[in-house]
Amino acid sequence: MAKPIKETPFLYGKDADTFVKENKEVKKVSQKEKEEINKNYQTLLKLAAFGA
Repeated sequence: MAKPIKETPFLYGKDADTFVKENKEVKKVSQKEKEEINKNYQTLLKLAAFGA
């Protein structure tokens, strides 16, 4: 049986500042990268036998 998921703790002080700083530095994905990811996803869907 799976263990229950604990609540996410609140962040305070230095941990909160670090979290905000790291999330501001997240790199956006280009449209070309999105298209490549979607192409690969569609290929995997064709190869997978979900529900069969």
